[in-house]
Amino acid sequence: MQSMAKSFQTPTKTNSVSCGKWDSVSLRENVSPVQLKKKTPKAKTPGRATDRFITDRSAMDFNVANLMLTKENSSMDVISPSRDEYKKQLAESLLNNNGQKQSRILAFKSKPPPPPEGLLNNNRTLYSQNVGAAQFKPKKMFRHIPQAPERTLDAPDMVDDYYLNLMDWSSSNVLAIALGMTVYLWDATTSSIEELVTVDEEGPITSVSWAPDGQYLAVGLNNSTVQLWDSTSLRQLRTLRGHSARVGALAWNGPTLATGGRDNAILNHDVRIRDHVIGSMEAHEQEVCGLKWSPSGQQLASGGNDNILHIWDASAASSASASPLHSLDEHQAAVKALAWCPFQSNLLASGGGTADRCIKFWNTHTGACVNSIDTHSQVCALQWSKHEKEILSSHGFSQNQLCLWKYPSMVKMTELSGHTSRVLHLAQSPDGYTVASAAGDETLRFWNVFGTPETKEVNISHRTKKVGSALTSLTRIR
Repeated sequence: MQSMAKSFQTPTKTNSVSCGKWDSVSLRENVSPVQLKKKTPKAKTPGRATDRFITDRSAMDFNVANLMLTKENSSMDVISPSRDEYKKQLAESLLNNNGQKQSRILAFKSKPPPPPEGLLNNNRTLYSQNVGAAQFKPKKMFRHIPQAPERTLDAPDMVDDYYLNLMDWSSSNVLAIALGMTVYLWDATTSSIEELVTVDEEGPITSVSWAPDGQYLAVGLNNSTVQLWDSTSLRQLRTLRGHSARVGALAWNGPTLATGGRDNAILNHDVRIRDHVIGSMEAHEQEVCGLKWSPSGQQLASGGNDNILHIWDASAASSASASPLHSLDEHQAAVKALAWCPFQSNLLASGGGTADRCIKFWNTHTGACVNSIDTHSQVCALQWSKHEKEILSSHGFSQNQLCLWKYPSMVKMTELSGHTSRVLHLAQSPDGYTVASAAGDETLRFWNVFGTPETKEVNISHRTKKVGSALTSLTRIR
């Protein structure tokens, strides 16, 4: 150590000249040495040796030298016996090795070690097997979509008219369909058929729509009237008047019924009061063929044969001379197919007729068209899925198919064919899995296009019967 210290010492001259010796000063004491000024060296005489060597301090690292001297001079830390004992006990507690140095935290064993005797552990899952893991099935990435209908029923005398709305599925799982002069009720739970009403000179029937409670049915007629029927007692409750031409579109919003007719008008009826007409909306120039209230009941969408789509505020339902919030004229044909998105309240899908063939998506708050896709066929009806971000469309010439689209990419997932005439109407079951389609070929088909309900073990007395299980032996509506 003394030899290393000497190698890092700088000779300095003492004040006493008579002493004739050099004293050494430690680098720790000379932290900031004064840099010596360099003199211009004189020219060397060839063959003459210099008197002595002067070191160049600019090449020396004083911090490193100071650190090495400090390590040499520092003494070893004294380990406290109490600290050593604490480390030993901590290792035994964490590693459970009882002083063994080669203990492992993780080991390949068939079962975990048993707990010490008498240990009360509230978190018992640490010493139990995961027996419930098999009960949870991973979510399927891809869903099988049957290409054939689950059931096909005959529907004779179905009126082949693009501007009518002749089928609706209630919240109580009863399908109402108008065939010519008669309305039939098909109970999907019991597969029973009931005839609700048959009209004579008032007919044919031009529209049907269930109230939200699933008990009362509104029936629009060709003679400009609307009848209200109780499906439980099979009796007529009242007749609503106000239009001057056939009523082809109906839409409920609580106790308020909106009706659209060939007289270009939309009337709002409060069915609880005697003077039922509480508002009128007149903006279309031709027949109103599509009406849909938003799920929140704050906006009403109306489509007409004038190629215009109007968005109305709920306050306009009780006004005599209301104006629409937005008048959208981007379609090139009649706008009948309307569907409000179930997962985004301000998103509306609309479909155009033969000259348009497009499905358009609208932001009803701003009136902007957020997307449009050409389907290359007349769009007759639209239905959103309640379980996935998908939308189903039905079409006319030339394929007469149903198309399932993925939203928002609008990638076509599948096409369902089978109808031989344009698919005029779509209705969705209350559970959201089955869709019924009615076409001009006088057939009614049921498709499991939106998946199948998951089976769960529940009490039979509380089990709700699914629509698919009810489609048994019935082959004709009448």
